[in-house]
Amino acid sequence: MEKVFFIGAGPGDPELITVKGQKIVKEADIIIYAGSLVPKEVINCHKEGAEIYNSASMTLEEVMEVTISGIKAGKKVARVHTGDPAIFGAHREQMDILDKHGIEYEVIPGVSSFLASAAAVKKEFTLPSVSQTVICTRLEGRTPIPEKESLESLATHRASMAIFLSVHMIGDVVKRLATSYPMTTPIAVVQRASWPDEKIVVGTLETIKAQVKEAGISKTAQILVGDFLGKEYEKSKLYDKTFTHEFRKGVE
Repeated sequence: MEKVFFIGAGPGDPELITVKGQKIVKEADIIIYAGSLVPKEVINCHKEGAEIYNSASMTLEEVMEVTISGIKAGKKVARVHTGDPAIFGAHREQMDILDKHGIEYEVIPGVSSFLASAAAVKKEFTLPSVSQTVICTRLEGRTPIPEKESLESLATHRASMAIFLSVHMIGDVVKRLATSYPMTTPIAVVQRASWPDEKIVVGTLETIKAQVKEAGISKTAQILVGDFLGKEYEKSKLYDKTFTHEFRKGVE
């Protein structure tokens, strides 16, 4: 019996899908892709005769019906998610259903939009003396947020933060972050990271709401906040000439 492949398609640029993920897309008999966020170009490498489904207009039940019937017919199924499916990907519920049907599956990771956004602004989340922690979160919407994970609570750590699915509530985001971050804290909003129409706005907690409004950004954007976006940090010990490790002897 064939198996289902959950593939992280990356943030948008068709070249940012992994080699392994693209190989499966090329081989798949059935491709179900998240068309609201995954460009059609990502799956244009499919073989002739492959069945293509856009899950943007499908329910969970419809997706699983196509998937399970395809596997039972001896077909290879590629379930193509945006970014990496492990982050706000909603693939756990699909895997649990496959488990109940005794269907094997594999997850192929991808490049998340928060990583593509860091690349877009050319910054590093984990700077020595600044932050060694990255928090990925979102504001509550139709999906509730556990109280212990409120943005106010997470902000107390002053860690590097990537906020998903919340740019339409940028005013609320700023208000909650400001309970712990100074208003001078740098913040960046990256819309459609890695897409041809990528848009970047960089400011501070004090200015970003107005900047986002002026730029006309209301969805499909990542919010990055923290001092990692600033200029002050200590150099890494990894390449310090006085630092000894397994592969290099330090010098005085």
